[in-house]
Amino acid sequence: MQIATVLGRFGFWTRKIAILTCLLLLVSCQAKSQPADNQMLVKVARVVSGQSLEVLGMGEQQNFASPVRLIGIDAPDLRQNPWGDEARQSLEKLIGGIEQSIKLEFDIENKDKLGRTLAYVWKDNQLLNEQIVKQGYALFVGRSPNHKYDQRLERAQQWARIMGEGIWNPENPMRQTPAEFRFLNR
Repeated sequence: MQIATVLGRFGFWTRKIAILTCLLLLVSCQAKSQPADNQMLVKVARVVSGQSLEVLGMGEQQNFASPVRLIGIDAPDLRQNPWGDEARQSLEKLIGGIEQSIKLEFDIENKDKLGRTLAYVWKDNQLLNEQIVKQGYALFVGRSPNHKYDQRLERAQQWARIMGEGIWNPENPMRQTPAEFRFLNR
């Protein structure tokens, strides 16, 4: 009877150790945490304008620059002096320059009619789409079906307007919206 008790206890502890070992192996073999399916980490190759940039790290060719358009904003055209270049410089400053890592977050529609990826751009937990609007270097323009951060973008525009930031500066306001400028200067 004592032999059965010793074997029973030995079996009990063997099973516990085996289960614990399996759990430790399972946890140690898990992949590092990745962004959610609607997010992607990339590196900035170039800031094209106040509303678009090129990034590395998308698709099959990791060294191929892919165009990205910020969702929900319309920044001045580069030919709209002085606001176009100021908007581009502002976005570049928010990003921290080229080769910086940023997070792209996608909404319902992820490509525009020109084939650019549509995304919300995050850097250091800041929504850059919102920041560029708040600084007065882009207009909030809601476009269906991508409305995830529309309220934030609209509040940022209201703040920029009240504070007279960038294109809302009462001493030197932008006279044409970017869309009007592009239409008249095609």
